[in-house]
Amino acid sequence: MDNSLTSMRDLFNRLNKTGYEVDISTFSKANLHRSQKPFQEIYQKLNELVQNKVQKKLHDKYAICPIDSTIITLTSKLLWVLGHHQVKLFSSLNLATGSPSDNFINFGHAHDYKFGSKMMSSLPINAVGVMDRGFAGLKFIQELVQENKYFVLRIKNNWKLEFEDSTGLVKVGASDEAIAYRVINFCDLSR
Repeated sequence: MDNSLTSMRDLFNRLNKTGYEVDISTFSKANLHRSQKPFQEIYQKLNELVQNKVQKKLHDKYAICPIDSTIITLTSKLLWVLGHHQVKLFSSLNLATGSPSDNFINFGHAHDYKFGSKMMSSLPINAVGVMDRGFAGLKFIQELVQENKYFVLRIKNNWKLEFEDSTGLVKVGASDEAIAYRVINFCDLSR
């Protein structure tokens, strides 16, 4: 448990013993008996306002959509009993509209690339999915190319790359079935 939360609980406990009635989790306890619908409506209205106030698209043709995940540690003992100590939240943001394209939660420890297809499928037509190394999987990349999806993906440092002079493409992977892709490489020549 967080030390600051523990010290807050201690402080509240002392105040309660001296006659001051203070409760550390009033909002969360109150929400146990409230409908989630008003909160969902507020979120949807705020989302609509953001979309209506978009001043300028980043590009006339393509919507840039960063995709990422983050791990959220669960503190509920109820979920711990079920074997869930953390969840992974996947989200993408459409930079042209300023609104989230998709969000979902996965209970488990699976790699990001296993959920890349789900994230890419929720993007609008002509969107460019921008992902970090966690989404780098050779099968996932092949899938994106076959489905004519636009993407920018940082590949892993240990992947074998072989330049093809005839096409200007780069074979990615060590197997005989390695496929050639457009790979962009850059460096800082001043260092």
